[in-house]
Amino acid sequence: MSWAGSEDIYLSTSLASYLDKKLLILLRDGRKLMGTLRSFDQFANAVLEGACERVIVGDLYCDIPLGLYVIRGENVVLIGLREGGTSPTYNSCSYGRNQEGTKSRKGCFRTERDYEKKNGVP
Repeated sequence: MSWAGSEDIYLSTSLASYLDKKLLILLRDGRKLMGTLRSFDQFANAVLEGACERVIVGDLYCDIPLGLYVIRGENVVLIGLREGGTSPTYNSCSYGRNQEGTKSRKGCFRTERDYEKKNGVP
C-alpha cells in the first residue's frame, strides 16, 4: 500500500518546475533575492546563479549583485517566478562603482536618506 497518491508525486518535486527560471525568493529576515534557480534538494536548499538582492525603500529599489548564491532552505519563506521588465510601482536607484573601482552602495543609501527626509521617516 502506498501513502502517496498520483497528485502527491508532483507536490514533492514542485521546485523542479522552477529549474533554469528566474525566481524571487523571500527570506525569513525580510531580504528579497532574485536569480536563476540552478539546483535544489529535499530541504529546499537552493543555488541561485546571477543572484542579486533587491532593497526597497519607499518607492525606490536597488539591486545589489551577489553572483552565485546558496540559500539554506530553512530561511526560505516564499519562492515565486520573477516577472520580466521594470517595476511600474518602484523607481530604480543606481548601484555602481566608486572612483577607486570598488563596488559601492552609496547611491542607494543616499537615496534612502533623501526619501526619509522628504517623507519625515525617523
